Amino acid sequence: MLQIDIGVKVTQLRKELGLSQEKLAAYADIAVSTLRRIECGKSNPTLETLQAVAAVLDTTVDQLIR
Repeated sequence: MLQIDIGVKVTQLRKELGLSQEKLAAYADIAVSTLRRIECGKSNPTLETLQAVAAVLDTTVDQLIR
């Protein structure tokens, strides 16, 4: 399922960068609860949200959804 795949990738990249969920959410200017739902595969993030998260994780939306 795409939601779960995105969540796994976000979690992996976040941890590789040594970021907490709180820090990533703050840098991406999204709510921590939104990030948690993304990482758990319980949310369909908007393109804007994915772009913000990808930018902080130094990747692209394309890489997150592959």
